Amino acid sequence: MTPAAVEPVAARRFIIVSGLSGAGKTVALHALEDAGFYCVDNLPAGFLGDFARFIGDGDLPHYRRVAVGIDARNREDDLAQLPQILDRLAAGDVTVELIFIDASEEALITRFSETRRRHPLSGASLPLRAAIERERQLLEPIIARADLRIDTSHTHVHQFRALILERVTNRERGVLALQISSFGYKNGVPPDADFVFDVRCLPNPHWDPTLRSMTGRDEPVAAFLDATDLAPRMVDDIIAFLRTWVPRFEADNRSYLTVAIGCTGGRHRSVYAAERIAAEFRARRHVVVTHRDA
Repeated sequence: MTPAAVEPVAARRFIIVSGLSGAGKTVALHALEDAGFYCVDNLPAGFLGDFARFIGDGDLPHYRRVAVGIDARNREDDLAQLPQILDRLAAGDVTVELIFIDASEEALITRFSETRRRHPLSGASLPLRAAIERERQLLEPIIARADLRIDTSHTHVHQFRALILERVTNRERGVLALQISSFGYKNGVPPDADFVFDVRCLPNPHWDPTLRSMTGRDEPVAAFLDATDLAPRMVDDIIAFLRTWVPRFEADNRSYLTVAIGCTGGRHRSVYAAERIAAEFRARRHVVVTHRDA
């Protein structure tokens, strides 16, 4: 009689999702839940240790991938103690991924105005802008400890959901997820980037009328930049830098790393460079490419 095949046991993942009200924490938790994570929202931070021990007991399949939402609705003392709580979990051999969902003050004010929802900290004595500032202060221990910070100021809900699914749920445990993002300086530098490279010194395809409406993903733009000699040299230098230092971040147990490439408008040079750099690393690690302004 042939013995039944034994399915491999999936690696455990324990993710904490936090963020500013209105930034997208609920969307992230829903995306993780749809991807098969067991999700709990607004768990008191002081219960994290007991909850981790609870899901660690036994071998129930639906507890092998867990996501917990923690935000400013927690007690202030518990939020301040979160770094120590995470240290105790790590000492007990529980690996936690901490993801923080952020957005600019102006983006949050616009969202609350459009939805007419009340900020959880706002009231008669605390207007919306002050409530957002207070919430950021309360969550500072989480922001400082986050493995991955995602800024949704320029991202609509469907793009954000796709990013969570691609970047978080598809990452193998223990393998650093590398995000390569292009952007335009005229719209601001992404605040969630770990490394920022400025490629505005390269020749600009924007000034060629036949290329202006295209992006760096289009072959004529890529051919224009390849022919300059400067663009391939800069891309090679950035790749060499990342080849040297990304493994060091991985050895330091980093789960995520975001590399931002910027040009003036974020449509030609930065997109070209981001695509070239991503292609170099895609065969060896989990890579996500995003183009904020293209």
